[in-house]
Amino acid sequence: MEQALFLARLASRVTVVHRGSSFRASKAMATRVLKHPKILILWNTSVTQFVADETTGILAYIETETAALGVTDGAISTTSLTADGVFVAVGHTPNTELFHLLRQDKNGYIYTLPGSTITSVTGVYAAGDVQDDTYRQAITSAGTGAMAAMDAERWLCEHGC
Repeated sequence: MEQALFLARLASRVTVVHRGSSFRASKAMATRVLKHPKILILWNTSVTQFVADETTGILAYIETETAALGVTDGAISTTSLTADGVFVAVGHTPNTELFHLLRQDKNGYIYTLPGSTITSVTGVYAAGDVQDDTYRQAITSAGTGAMAAMDAERWLCEHGC
């Protein structure tokens, strides 16, 4: 919800593609989004594919449960929509399955040494939402991303860059 409200300050229109039929955000935040004149919500809908189109921008293929469209046949409707940009924000579960060799906490966040981006594997660094279970904000992700870049550059130079 925070991201949608932020983007609505910059864009002429924001479309939120939401997999469920209600928000899990705080009531106050959800109300702000629902009442915002620039934000459109697509309920019970998921994106199946993004395709870059040089003419129209980004084409997003979406699937919507037909019940959300007023049809009770239980089918799925597939369509597409175009966008100038896409921002993906999917819940608060870190997408770290790919990094199973790295030490993670019980919630799946990658462990880093306190005050650093150093992981349990030498030469591998983690930043942002995959290792930050407290703030989970774009600005902290950008900051820790810069830290990780500096840590990686330092490590590479120590090993013959």
